[in-house]
Amino acid sequence: MSDLDEIKKLLDKEVLKRNRIDEITLDKPDPILVAKRYKEEFSSLICSLFAYGNAHQIVKFLNSLDFSLLEKDEDTIKRELSNRYYRFQKPKDVTALFIALKRIKEKSSLKDIFLKGYKKNGEVLEGIKELIESIYQIYPYSSQGYTFLIGKIPSKNPSSPYKRWNMFLRWMVREDNIDFGLWKEVKRSDLIIPLDTHTFNISRKLNLLDRKTYDFKAAKLLTQTLKKFDPKDPVKYDFALYRIGQEGILK
Repeated sequence: MSDLDEIKKLLDKEVLKRNRIDEITLDKPDPILVAKRYKEEFSSLICSLFAYGNAHQIVKFLNSLDFSLLEKDEDTIKRELSNRYYRFQKPKDVTALFIALKRIKEKSSLKDIFLKGYKKNGEVLEGIKELIESIYQIYPYSSQGYTFLIGKIPSKNPSSPYKRWNMFLRWMVREDNIDFGLWKEVKRSDLIIPLDTHTFNISRKLNLLDRKTYDFKAAKLLTQTLKKFDPKDPVKYDFALYRIGQEGILK
């Protein structure tokens, strides 16, 4: 498929079809299913950072977590999470994330930290950088699994598409039947598509993206293309593209 008008019709149709509360269920799981119970930035970030791998397994793991631990003392957090692990993350990695976010929550908000970077030049990557730096600084801890979970501090031209961070921002900034719209100070037009393998592959198949490398530049290029369809809200197409790829709608 190559005609942009036809692709826009397809995507607009899918956006309308997917923008329903019952689009996300236990039968069609997504980490936002768990985050939506709380509609709060700290639990949402945890849900987004663990959003890799099989969707059913992600939701199963997130359902096993007690997010009220963010309000408890650090000894309680360590004790309660002593047997919680997920794929590359051992219990110490899960514990480190909860303690870091607990400490941040006592001093500030994720939104305020993000805005500190974002307001420099309207680049969401600068806000992501502030958040990642804050997590590493407030609770110094290092392991391979933890670095994978949080991500490396972004360089000017990072190789990672920062998919899970951009998905978190989509939840926080956009507002519809799927996303929460908690952060009113960030423009939807500044968001970057949360590029995962489904979205990457289907975008190439639709000729929305000709870059062969799965990286941050590819995410920005796809976002620019989607701005031709909706300059103010290009990332509204993210969930539709994801489902098209996930469900094998285009053969």
